[in-house]
Amino acid sequence: MRSIAARPIAVFLGMSLSLLLADTAFAQNRDVAGARDYPGIGRFAGSVITGYQTKDFDAVKLQAAPFKDGQPADARTVEGRVTRIAYRTGPGPSILEVSRNFENQLSKAGFEPLLACNADDCGGIPFSEKIDVLPIPQMWIDGFDFRYVAARKRDGNTDIYGTVVTSRNNDAITVQLVIAVVGAMDNKMVDAAAMAKGLGDKGHIALYGIYFDTDKATIKPESAPTLAEMAKLLNGQPALNVYIVGHTDNQGSFEHNMTLSRQRADAVAAALSGSYKIGRGRMKTAGLGFLSPVGSNTTEEGRALNRRVELVEP
Repeated sequence: MRSIAARPIAVFLGMSLSLLLADTAFAQNRDVAGARDYPGIGRFAGSVITGYQTKDFDAVKLQAAPFKDGQPADARTVEGRVTRIAYRTGPGPSILEVSRNFENQLSKAGFEPLLACNADDCGGIPFSEKIDVLPIPQMWIDGFDFRYVAARKRDGNTDIYGTVVTSRNNDAITVQLVIAVVGAMDNKMVDAAAMAKGLGDKGHIALYGIYFDTDKATIKPESAPTLAEMAKLLNGQPALNVYIVGHTDNQGSFEHNMTLSRQRADAVAAALSGSYKIGRGRMKTAGLGFLSPVGSNTTEEGRALNRRVELVEP
């Protein structure tokens, strides 16, 4: 049981966090770098994107029914291509108005409702704690005051799920839209033999097993298997020199993408040199931004193909 003395501290910390988020919201008057609305859904008027994340393959937890006795009654986990977008509005609209606008857009896009409920009807704080959300300060949920919507549509043989959670932080309305296109994970592991064959047949090979933080050149730990295979290729052919070339999609400015793609290529070369002891002089780097697409940048699928690292034999 929480002591009475601890309650004022908790209240103070909660108020301080709320004020901090309010200051952050006030200061932000533009979308976070690299963010964009989901096609066919859009945003509520006057909103800015405070959080943005896309994953070629991820898992999303959603609720298709209100909680019963404090526990999930129809919890689902779906896997596939996932987009998470968090928004914040200025003062004025209600949670219901913002949520209903998103519900209408989902309906127009062909989604059928699974669940639409307010905080009390959903299950209150226990329900809010199970919602898949981006971290603070990107997204904020008040467990006493929110609305949750889950919907699904069938596109050919593909199931697509959408969720919207709408809440409030002081006078601002916070929203998170999640769209999950259900599908199997692509096999992006290319081993050293396949890399050698690609270089021999075409002079280059695209690698999709190197992952970066969104809009950054920071290599994620799950890239280790592909980096190890690159090192295996280079160690197995001591006379082989390569170009490492970074590619992006077309989201953001030309200058930004040219810089980012080069920085990502540099990061790969640095990882191979530092962690796998490949001579840095054997690897030259370049960044082509979105100048060499292999898919259409007008679709999520095409943009995912365009975000890649390539090995090129001089």
